Amino acid sequence: MFEKVANLLSEYLNVDKAKITPETDIRKDLNADSLVVVEMLFNLEDEYHITIPDDMVDKLTKVGDLVKYLENEINK
Repeated sequence: MFEKVANLLSEYLNVDKAKITPETDIRKDLNADSLVVVEMLFNLEDEYHITIPDDMVDKLTKVGDLVKYLENEINK
């Protein structure tokens, strides 16, 4: 799942995938604005048939947090 998220972030934000780690802060380290983050999350929701509540979006700041959340939701 980490690879999938890292690939998406790299593509959406035009950053080197090698710079993305589980500790990377999506907004601060990758300069992602909220619109890009929401768009990416919509795509992940569609792909994995899950729903990410709005209140979780602000809490999922690090790549590792997002990966863990997605893995938990997918495995329910």
